[in-house]
Amino acid sequence: MFVKSRKWIGMSSTIAVLAGQFLIMHVSVAAGSSVIEEGKAIAFDRKKGNCLACHMITGGNLPGNIAPPLIAMKGRYTNKEDLRKQIWDPTIANPESSMPPFGKHEVLTKAELDKVVEFIWSL
Repeated sequence: MFVKSRKWIGMSSTIAVLAGQFLIMHVSVAAGSSVIEEGKAIAFDRKKGNCLACHMITGGNLPGNIAPPLIAMKGRYTNKEDLRKQIWDPTIANPESSMPPFGKHEVLTKAELDKVVEFIWSL
């Protein structure tokens, strides 16, 4: 009897740990999705990010075509920090860039910029 209850305790502990890990993963994905959705809203907002003025983005209405389409971003930027730098101040990489320096000129707050980066990185 004692051996069976000991096995049951071990199995239930394992199940509890796995359930906890699943819950943590699920919450992280949900939180990430929320940040991406907030970033999308900022990027599509004509008074904030206004990425659609120049870029084609899947799901965006009336996109511009004077800048590259925002697709396959993980292939174009090897890490999020490089993408963040580009959005923060594109004139660092290209002094003649027509893209506004959204961070440097405080068009977006750091928190807003981070959300936009998460959204654009997800494309």
